[in-house]
Amino acid sequence: MEKRLVVELDGSQHGEQVDRERTTYLERAGYSMVRFWNSDVIENLDGVVEAIRLKLAAMPGAQLSPSPNPLPQAGEG
Repeated sequence: MEKRLVVELDGSQHGEQVDRERTTYLERAGYSMVRFWNSDVIENLDGVVEAIRLKLAAMPGAQLSPSPNPLPQAGEG
């Protein structure tokens, strides 16, 4: 069973109403959402990754296993 998680990075250009509409649409389609500010990713990447990991662990579905090809921890991407 797959986990259907959408991770969204928000900047100041996004509007709350549009975000709510998108979240409602995706949840009706069977997805869960987590949203982070762009600055959270820049300033606290480890915390963002941990929050995503915890969200995935709490979702029903297959157990998480380490990726055979993890993303690099530093640099441009």
